[in-house]
Amino acid sequence: MAIASINPTNGQTLRTFAALTDIEIEAKLALAKATFRTYSKTSFGERAEWLNKAAQILEDEKAAFGRLMTEEMGKTLASAIAEAEKSAWGCRYYAEHAPAHLADEPVATNASRSFVRYSPLGPVLAIMPWNFPFWQVFRFAAPALMAGNLGLLKHASNVPQCALAIEDILRRAGFPEGAFQTLLVESGRVAGLLRDDRVKAATLTGSEPAGQSVGSIAGHEIKKTVLELGGSDPFVVLPSADLPAAISTAAKARNINNGQSCIAAKRFIVHADVYEEFERGFVEAMEAATVGDPMEAATQVGPLATERIRDEIHEQVERAKTSGATVLTGGKRLPGPGWFYEPTVLAGVPRGSGIFYEEFFGPVAMVFRVESAREALEVANDSRFGLGASVWTQDAAEQELFEAEIEAGSVFFNSMVASDPRLPFGGVKKSGYGRELSEFGIREFVNIKTVWMK
Repeated sequence: MAIASINPTNGQTLRTFAALTDIEIEAKLALAKATFRTYSKTSFGERAEWLNKAAQILEDEKAAFGRLMTEEMGKTLASAIAEAEKSAWGCRYYAEHAPAHLADEPVATNASRSFVRYSPLGPVLAIMPWNFPFWQVFRFAAPALMAGNLGLLKHASNVPQCALAIEDILRRAGFPEGAFQTLLVESGRVAGLLRDDRVKAATLTGSEPAGQSVGSIAGHEIKKTVLELGGSDPFVVLPSADLPAAISTAAKARNINNGQSCIAAKRFIVHADVYEEFERGFVEAMEAATVGDPMEAATQVGPLATERIRDEIHEQVERAKTSGATVLTGGKRLPGPGWFYEPTVLAGVPRGSGIFYEEFFGPVAMVFRVESAREALEVANDSRFGLGASVWTQDAAEQELFEAEIEAGSVFFNSMVASDPRLPFGGVKKSGYGRELSEFGIREFVNIKTVWMK
């Protein structure tokens, strides 16, 4: 895939970029190795000062960064500005809490003194997606840099301007040259980077096939990885739910980021007692969503990021229809320029069919009727993914059931799933392994060193 900014609202190419040459890649890796020798010895106070400055830049220039994100991948301008603000929040969180998260931990033994120390590993390769082009990067970069590691960013090829802007933000914030570098390279160069001895670990947010590739190469090289892959999150609605709130949240949870989020709700599993009312309200809410220019304040759903993604979503809908599903609303590519797709609701997708197990990475929802909370749990868990889950019930016994048995990295009750710097984020099954955010995230890429003295 060419390294180019193409505006998904109108299909126009904004800028193209030449990929780094072998000589340029070697220079960046050499710089990272040299920089680590000194950067790893900087204090938490110095790193926090730089990271807080990065947060200030993000906040001061959020309108410009928001416009850049919208132009490159099509998210609404309001959500893009909010993403810049959230990235600043992540920076401030780790600037404040990293010293405590990584403080030496005394352990009572028969030694004169014994403790656990967390030490940085070195340059970490981050292979990041286009759907949250700032937040995905900063939720890696903030903890990595505070831990004393360095960042090497291989961003998605359709958001190169965002990738360069992030490097510039961190440079202007005061981080030393080489502490964080953007690598404008094609995906075919990732394997070579992973195999380079100067790269000590890797993190990937992306597709299941990408995770298989990165995980297998890193495993061969015996390097730590964190993988955050796909999701087909269930949104369970049971009879005691606040139904109006569940319906309005369901539409938002499906259409967030134009439907292009790993933790967007995708499978809506509804108890028979409230199914008819939910389905009617949900279809109305999806139909009411304003689709259009993401720069306009009234727009709720913008274009999909690429023409290929839009066409793949439509092909999935057509296969769902062939399998026996009914289109309750939507199901069409919108005419005119840009890569727009109607918010869509599918009912009657046969459980066990191929399409039942696929992830829809666009504004397409599947709704299912169940007869009990136990059946809802079984349908929710009948997926190869396990990223997040949203469960709507006021019943304490049902909440306890889902807390204990839902196969997911997180479960949110009476709310949509969201990421938060204070909480660990990640999945199970084919949604990946490892955690980002909170103290768990910053400890993924450190040497957990035992120190024992007599």
